Parts: sequence; structure tokens; C-alpha cells
Amino acid sequence: MSTNPVDAVLVLSFGGPEAPDEVRPFLENVTRGRGVPPERLDAVEEHYHHFGGRSPINDLNREIIAALRRELADAGYDLPIYFGNRNWHPFAEDTVTEMARDGVRNALVFATSAYGGYSACRQYHEDIARARAAATERLGDEALVPDLTKLRHFYDHPLFVAAVADGVRGARETLDGGHDARLVFTAHSIPVSADETAGPPEEGGHRYSRQMAEAARLVATELGVADYDQVWQSRSGPPQVPWLDPQIEEHLDALVERGVTDVVVSPIGFVSDHIEVIFDLDTELAEQADKLGVHLARAASAGSDPRFIRMIVELIAEQVDGASPRMLGSGPRGGVGCNGALCAPGCCEPPARRRPAS
Repeated sequence: MSTNPVDAVLVLSFGGPEAPDEVRPFLENVTRGRGVPPERLDAVEEHYHHFGGRSPINDLNREIIAALRRELADAGYDLPIYFGNRNWHPFAEDTVTEMARDGVRNALVFATSAYGGYSACRQYHEDIARARAAATERLGDEALVPDLTKLRHFYDHPLFVAAVADGVRGARETLDGGHDARLVFTAHSIPVSADETAGPPEEGGHRYSRQMAEAARLVATELGVADYDQVWQSRSGPPQVPWLDPQIEEHLDALVERGVTDVVVSPIGFVSDHIEVIFDLDTELAEQADKLGVHLARAASAGSDPRFIRMIVELIAEQVDGASPRMLGSGPRGGVGCNGALCAPGCCEPPARRRPAS
């Protein structure tokens, strides 16, 4: 981390379109170089047009930023907050250039992902490095570009766990048999090969799925639930490529075969209600549940809870004041790095890049 005092915060996220004519260019940005067939993009494009061609993610992040400004001020931190994205406006490259022109020299970066893995963590380090390189090229002097330190994973922070748990409690209350409902945690699926290389090589991989399992365990413990399910959703790869399973749609069918009639779904892998939550769960899964005669309630994501904002302040305090980290879990941790440096050598490399361990 830089030796300069922290003088700003950057909220770094995935990004999303805010008008119908932005949807296709956004999706092409997301999938560039991945060999995703056009027909798959056509299908996902329809998901966005189902909601008027506007993703909720930018608005949700703006709400988080507004709440964070208030919470930081109440905690005595005078830190401006900037907003940048990986895949759509405001692009991180533009935001970091703006920060440099504003005189920011040392900022902390809150990435809107609680977990490790390539897309969940390492790609944010790459975003930071790319944004700094772009700002350097535009300004002609790297010394003018702020140092950017990414904050750590927070999947086992007690405030995150408490927020997710209360989301489940709220969902239960909407069902007549809510306290007996089957609890199902869901997260974005990734290719099995990507999970195998998640984390430092010496850790043996699977950091993403292990952290997800640990988060689910911690929330279930908070709720006093001993028996629950942890599943996956939103897979987008070709059928011949193995992804983390079971998928939530198949799991709901299996629950019905077992006689389950009440289900609470917690989107523990997502920090806010963006497109994979409101379309895949609130639309498609809800329609499936209705056809199957299942009473389905979807828990609120953590980002809508005030404790989530207080958690971000605590993560900032760890870096600014050396505050002791609060962590509940026993799983792998990481995520901190300055100017795109990884938290460990070779951490979370895409499978094609990783060399066999010597």
C-alpha cells in the first residue's frame, strides 16, 4: 500500500446498461474474447429488454455510495467517493483519470464482490491496473495517478453474515410455513476449471466454492438451520463445458420430488439485486415455482441492509487506522493488493494461464 495518507474511496463494480441501445454493446464488452456465440447474447439481451433495457446495478451502486458517504462522515472520515465500472459507464479508466485530475494520490478500492476467484477478485485487480495505465497514458505522467489498494474479501464479515441472515428472516415471514421452508443459498456458477484454479496454487484451488460454502454455513448457523442447500445459477457456457452444479432450476425440481412445498432462496453470491437476481430468480425461477405449486420467497441481498454499509466502513478502517479485521469463518482469505498487484503469486489465474505446480 502507498505511504501517502488515504484521500479517497473508489467503488468498483461490474457495470450495466442504462438504456436499450446500450444493451448489446455492454454484452459484447462483457464477453469479448470468450467465444460466446451470438445466439447466447441474443438470449441475454432479451433478459435486459424484459426490464426496459436498463440494468439496476448502477442505480444500486449509487444508492450504496450515497449511504456510504453518510456513514463515512458519521464515522469521522473525510473521504470523497468515486464510482467506476469494468464493463460500462462510468468506466474505471475514466474515473481514475478524473481522480488524478482532482489531485487524489492514494485511494482504497471497494469491489462489489465478497469472494475470491478470477471474475470475483483477480479481474478487479486487472481493472485497477488497466485503469491506472489508461490514466497514465492520458496524463503523460504516472506520478499523477493515484495508488489504488483493493480491500479484502468480506464473505465472512459478521455484518455481511447478519445482513444475509436477516434477508432470510424477512423472506420467511412472507410464507405461511416460512420457518419450515427449505433454505437454499445460490451464487453465480462458474466453469469447474475456473474454480479449480481459484486461489494461490499452493492452496489447492476451489477458493470461490469454498468461500461460498463457508458463507452459507455461517448464515445457516446464525439462523439456527442445520440442514440447507447451496446451489448455483446463471451458467452461460456451452453445454459441453462443466460448470459448478447443481443449477437452481434442477434443484427446485428435485425438491418437489421430495415433497418440499415451501422454499426460501438467498442470493448469497450477489451483493445487490442486479439482473441475475431479478431475472433468473424473481422472474424465471418464480414462474417455475408457480407451475410446480411451490411457495417461493426470495431473500433480500445484503447490499440493501444498513449493516452492509457499516461493513464497508470497517474494511476502510482496517487500512486507514489499522483496525483489527472482524472475520467469522475459517476459510481462505485474501483480496488485498495495490495497483493491480495480486494478493498472492499466481492467485486465481484463468485455467489456460496456470502452470502445473513444480
